[in-house]
Amino acid sequence: MQNRIDTLFERKKENILSIFLTAGYPNLNDTLSTIKILDKTDVDLLEIGIPFSDPIADGPIIQQSSMTALNNGMSLKVLFEQLQSLRAVSQLPILLMGYINSVMQYGVEEFYHSCHATGIDGIILPDLPLDEFDKIHKPLSENYNIKVVLIISPETPIKRIELIDNKSSGFLYLVSSNSTTGNFKTTNQNSFESLKTITSLPLKNKILIGFGIKGHKEFKEACELANGAIIGSSFVKMLGSSIDFQKDIPEFISNVVNIKPMER
Repeated sequence: MQNRIDTLFERKKENILSIFLTAGYPNLNDTLSTIKILDKTDVDLLEIGIPFSDPIADGPIIQQSSMTALNNGMSLKVLFEQLQSLRAVSQLPILLMGYINSVMQYGVEEFYHSCHATGIDGIILPDLPLDEFDKIHKPLSENYNIKVVLIISPETPIKRIELIDNKSSGFLYLVSSNSTTGNFKTTNQNSFESLKTITSLPLKNKILIGFGIKGHKEFKEACELANGAIIGSSFVKMLGSSIDFQKDIPEFISNVVNIKPMER
């Protein structure tokens, strides 16, 4: 069976919208219900964040959501139990995003097996060293048909970007800066040119820009540079304050893509 991420990029080349949500936030059992609502919007791709107590790449909003989720009782074991019915509610391409310690504690091969069994299409591990990817993760990802998305930044040397592009599968996650989630800086000309330099390279993978894409303005700017963008912190913040997911989630997505709900 073809991986859903490959199917997406064959069908759509630009303006791809990926949404990040923290598993088990704001309540333990909200993950699948949130995905079910997102499935009926203009979202193309989903990333489910695995809560972790010491997230190096996450800004304060996602850090807080992780701590809430952990306090709610979320763990990889609980998440995979919830995901048993994932494909009954959505056929969107879906990735898990987390940190290598969580995967190692769960068991690396068992993690890939569980991803495959529940219909997960890819993973993003921001702190995964390339040599460890080569030795351990690449064979498992190929065996279980799980894409491993690798991360690049404007500070990554071009030669290394080309190396990472050669190893990555699915797409490349281009962080808009070397800071944490929640900061997008195309308003800075140097940052814009740095991003443009990368997205102009003849790479084999599509590129999605993340970190600081808050709404329509940033999404449009990112899509002018790359194949699409990832929204995390502002979506998670909205979930934390929402009292009506059925209304607020479609409204949030419509505002990002600039389409009124009744126009879809």
